[in-house]
This record gives sequence, structure tokens and C-alpha cells, in this order.
Amino acid sequence: MKKLNEEMVLIKTLGLVWYVKWAATILVLIAVACRSVEEIPRIYDVMFSVCGTCAWLWVSLQWKDRALIVLNSVMAFMLTLSLLRHLM
Repeated sequence: MKKLNEEMVLIKTLGLVWYVKWAATILVLIAVACRSVEEIPRIYDVMFSVCGTCAWLWVSLQWKDRALIVLNSVMAFMLTLSLLRHLM
């Protein structure tokens, strides 16, 4: 365990993970924008949310961050169910 006075090391994301992380962030922001405009059909919000969340799930698996893996796994599952219900 680190002591309080030890220097913290930041994880620097490089390569493909960096691009996927930012693409996922943009997709989630587009989903939120779609959700905030009532004139846009809900399917766009759900589709962008599924894509962004799945991309973030991939990033969290690359980082081996269990909290992000759990969060994005549950969100991807719930959003996929919502997408399937909407399409059927």
C-alpha cells in the first residue's frame, strides 16, 4: 500500500485505446444530446448509448479497471435490452 507522501503515477493512455476512449466519450455525449431534444426519436439516444458504452467497456477491459468493467457491463446489458425492446 502506498503512503500518503509517495508520488502518484498517472496512467498514460496511448495508441488505439486513446482513440476508442475519445470516440466512446463523443458517442455518449451525442446520446445525451439526443436525449435532451424531445423531437429526436428515442432510438437514436439508445443506439448512441449502446455504442458508446460498449466502447467504454472495451477500454475498461484494456485498463483492467474492475469498477469501470462492472459499470459498463451492466449499462451495456440494460441498454441492449432497451434497444431490442424498441426494435421488436
